[in-house]
Amino acid sequence: MASDISGHHERLAHDDRRDEIIDAVRAVVAESGISRLSISAVTKRVGCTRSLFYHYFPTKEDALQAALDQSIDAFMAQLTAWNDQRVTGDIEGALNSAAHMLKTLVLQQDDAMPHTVATGGNAGLYATFVHRVADRTARYICESTVVDFAALHEVRIDHLYETFYVLITGLVMFVRANPDVPEETVKDIIASTLHIEGYTAKYPERRPTR
Repeated sequence: MASDISGHHERLAHDDRRDEIIDAVRAVVAESGISRLSISAVTKRVGCTRSLFYHYFPTKEDALQAALDQSIDAFMAQLTAWNDQRVTGDIEGALNSAAHMLKTLVLQQDDAMPHTVATGGNAGLYATFVHRVADRTARYICESTVVDFAALHEVRIDHLYETFYVLITGLVMFVRANPDVPEETVKDIIASTLHIEGYTAKYPERRPTR
């Protein structure tokens, strides 16, 4: 019993130290940018040795990816809350809130990581970040929102995962390049791509029979 408690405390300590390193990565990036991110800057902020850093992360890039994964986890929590709060049958309401959520994700100011990666000149890193966002979002929507929709309506697209992946990737890049795009336009793009514009007030003549 005592050994179990000791092991539990060791795991907590392990997780805490790893989180401290990730927090330091986020802080350094927010204050100085990705170009100034170094293992020395991170260990100095945490107050740990380089060997401890390498115990958790083989490279600086691995620690940076872990920090970006935190940003993706936070967005997925928002997405889950959005899905849970949807009103059955209110497709237009879901589209409105989805458009707002996506613009907030791309342009958010409270989490500096995605913005810094997007503007930091590391195209490969940002492409990986967008891929992870699109992949996790598309899989989640296909396994939840689409299932709920299909119970009441006809799904009028093929290749569900691929369609959502391309839609999300394209919208992230489009909104990044056009930050002033109205949410109504984002909503129209989503609705038209998924062939559900007939459920909106703008295109009542396109409403499917089911």
